[in-house]
Amino acid sequence: MNAFRALEGPVHVYEWVPGEILYDYVAMDGARGRTEPASAHARFRALPVRRILDSLDVVYGLHEQIAGLGVIAVDFYDGCILYNFDEHRTWICDLDEYRPGPFTLDAEHLPGSHRFMAPEEFVGRSTIDQRTNVFTLGRTAAVLLSDGDLHSDAWRGSNAMRAVLVRATSPEREARFPSVAEFVRAWRDAAQLEAVS
Repeated sequence: MNAFRALEGPVHVYEWVPGEILYDYVAMDGARGRTEPASAHARFRALPVRRILDSLDVVYGLHEQIAGLGVIAVDFYDGCILYNFDEHRTWICDLDEYRPGPFTLDAEHLPGSHRFMAPEEFVGRSTIDQRTNVFTLGRTAAVLLSDGDLHSDAWRGSNAMRAVLVRATSPEREARFPSVAEFVRAWRDAAQLEAVS
């Protein structure tokens, strides 16, 4: 990646990789884009569960490393996931909002896709930390393995995976996993059960 400063702020230039962004708001006409059969999002969700779990493992591994560096993810959603359907490879892009943390929200709300954001991201003066990121990462799996509702018939994971995500996406901060690493460990244990069942 190369970076330089322009008049409007920093510019990041990433290496080009072949793939499709799982949620391209402009190309897919807003929220309807996730359900359009031709969309990358819908085609990704139709993949075998093992492929989706492999992709989530890339997402979670990166965020575990980032959290270990004391950085908090901001504005992460499915539009940051680039997937190559031919090679079944996952890349993450658009990480320019990530910040050292934890930090106190100094605005009315953070930028981002509401489907992926924790309740505290909408309340000024809230603490934004790893528990906030645990919520976002949990919502990522909920959206990619179902219609976002962990209790609907669309859920494609195991009960053990669902239990991890219910805890991760609790509206009560203290009920969530206290760190990204603990969430990832619990998720991988539950996903391993899925692989052997």
